[in-house]
Amino acid sequence: MTATAPETRPGNDPAGPGSQPPGRRERKKQRTREALVDAAFTLFAEKGFDATTVEEIADAVDVSSRTFFRYFASKEDVALTFQEEQTSAVMQALADRPPDEPIMTALRRTVVGIAGACERGELGFDPQRFECMFTMMSESPTLMAGSLEHAQKKQQLITAIIAERMGLDPATELRPHVIAAAATCGFQAAADVARRHGGAFGSLSETVDQAFAILEEGLNAPSGPPEQDS
Repeated sequence: MTATAPETRPGNDPAGPGSQPPGRRERKKQRTREALVDAAFTLFAEKGFDATTVEEIADAVDVSSRTFFRYFASKEDVALTFQEEQTSAVMQALADRPPDEPIMTALRRTVVGIAGACERGELGFDPQRFECMFTMMSESPTLMAGSLEHAQKKQQLITAIIAERMGLDPATELRPHVIAAAATCGFQAAADVARRHGGAFGSLSETVDQAFAILEEGLNAPSGPPEQDS
């Protein structure tokens, strides 16, 4: 399983254009970090998230647990590196959408596009790691809680991008916050349905597309089922 580092993805250089390449020490640290992530996901796939220990991850890379904790606060932190990469890709892709595109349409095309890239192994994503992460979410309440906390924190950044696209000040306007929250909840609902009901709604990207179509259409639907023509 190959490490997927967000800093290697085009348009996502944390040091910025014109920056100097990292030195030998930084490259070594990055290799160690990637090796820990690789080892962790290999063990997660073999044993499951809850049964894997920090000590086993560190041993697989031939480093100490103390070294592990220099890079990650916990094994949840390692597992959520994939979600961090997804979120970074979403924010970059959303910022790159045409400025005149309606905001929920832009969000739909962005999120569905990144979900599809994860499934197909495009944009540097590892589809096996994506599948492993998806499975772990179903099996570990601890990891699910960490994932929801991560999404809550990143929602503020997505709100800022939405506000900028709409020309609104998030400190005085509620709309960007509501839209960001609706998008976050729409994705989480789609992921939950996909985990609970398998392929009943299609792949994850297809289920996400259906969820965002509902958000595009608007939520003020009739309370009862639609009337059938006689």
